[in-house]
Amino acid sequence: MKYVGILTLVVASAGLLGASSGNSSQKRITESASVLSEIMHAGDNGIPDELLEDAHCVGVVPNLKRAGFIVGAKYGKGVVVCRDSAHRGWSAPSMIRIEGGSIGFQIGAGETDLVFIVMNQRGMDKLMKDKFTVGADASAMAGPVGRSAEAKTDAMMHAEILSYSRSRGVFAGASLEGATLRPDNDDNRELYGQSVTQDSILAGRVPPPASANALYAELNRYAPKKSATVRLFSSKQGLLLNCRTRG
Repeated sequence: MKYVGILTLVVASAGLLGASSGNSSQKRITESASVLSEIMHAGDNGIPDELLEDAHCVGVVPNLKRAGFIVGAKYGKGVVVCRDSAHRGWSAPSMIRIEGGSIGFQIGAGETDLVFIVMNQRGMDKLMKDKFTVGADASAMAGPVGRSAEAKTDAMMHAEILSYSRSRGVFAGASLEGATLRPDNDDNRELYGQSVTQDSILAGRVPPPASANALYAELNRYAPKKSATVRLFSSKQGLLLNCRTRG
């Protein structure tokens, strides 16, 4: 009973931290763009470019709340966007909530910026659901840091979701095991002026708000449109050339 009481207090305090922030949906989108920009400007300490280029979806949770004393709790609000079926553009942003707890000796409280990338269609399909638990419903692992192609290959072979965190200036791969992700329906209603499902937003059936332009700019800078192969044939020389293009 003692530990149940502690857990209740910790979860309640994490919820109050999130509720008291008073951040609007549009402000959260702008903050997410800033977080992504700052992390990717870290050079060799950022997310590998090729991972972002191959990502099906990208999520950012600025200022994830952490509270803990024997029992740890996490609570945060963020945004997620997904590429269209042709892998050449981004959907409107969907507001999300992330919640999760872990048993362990975690003393103290703080805030963490969280970034996660969905690496394949299976992970994207699970993100479209009303709720899923990382680790149980979708395989996940801490993402590799730096520009290593070898790390990228290993990571892509083992996980549907790769995640990162930044706290007090330190950026590293982070585990989301056991965290629950769900759409924030109230904030999506506030942002779009009507009730919309996360599926319709991420599938590209909802027009994006102007406040998402800064986020798109950062995504297109570090995760440009999928390369396309253009086949050129020269009948005069009998040569077939394959050229990779952007856009």
